[in-house]
Amino acid sequence: MKNIKISKIANLPTKYGNFKIQSFQEILEDDIKEHLVIFTENLSDTPVVRIHSECLTGDALGSLKCDCGEQLDYALGHIAKHNGMVIYHRQEGRNIGLLNKVNAYALQDKGLNTIEANHQLGFKADERNYKIIEFILKEFKIDKIRLLTNNPSKINALTSIEIMERVEIKIKENDFNKDYLAVKKSGMGHLL
Repeated sequence: MKNIKISKIANLPTKYGNFKIQSFQEILEDDIKEHLVIFTENLSDTPVVRIHSECLTGDALGSLKCDCGEQLDYALGHIAKHNGMVIYHRQEGRNIGLLNKVNAYALQDKGLNTIEANHQLGFKADERNYKIIEFILKEFKIDKIRLLTNNPSKINALTSIEIMERVEIKIKENDFNKDYLAVKKSGMGHLL
């Protein structure tokens, strides 16, 4: 891929453990996305990898409407124990952006589900693409992974990477996200 800038690697001590961090700046026609790779020092030949799509409301604000923040916590704890990486994929709101995501939330408050809300706003249920993920993994000279996901779209999107195993993420539902999780399972095929 052209139009990619790669940062140096820095140390990132966290509450989960000590990691390394690197940024990949993707310069698109109409946007700039800065993706992060958080990884352990000792990556195996087949590391555990989590592709975590950005969710400001869940990851930073602790929203209970989704399971995103809990998935990120789980993933960082998992890679700290088992060695691996989290690729923080900067495509907020399944790549509809924060403004549209909040508008989708407002439609959900009126009774639409996550898919219906995206459609009402003129978007597909999921607008993400994963080209940068394959680029990042190749930069790390990784061609086989154990993918930490419940999302079959992520499994199917990585065509040049061999997925040796899907590692399930187990997150408990709550009163605010149970319908959201049910729609992810029934409407998007998530393996919950």
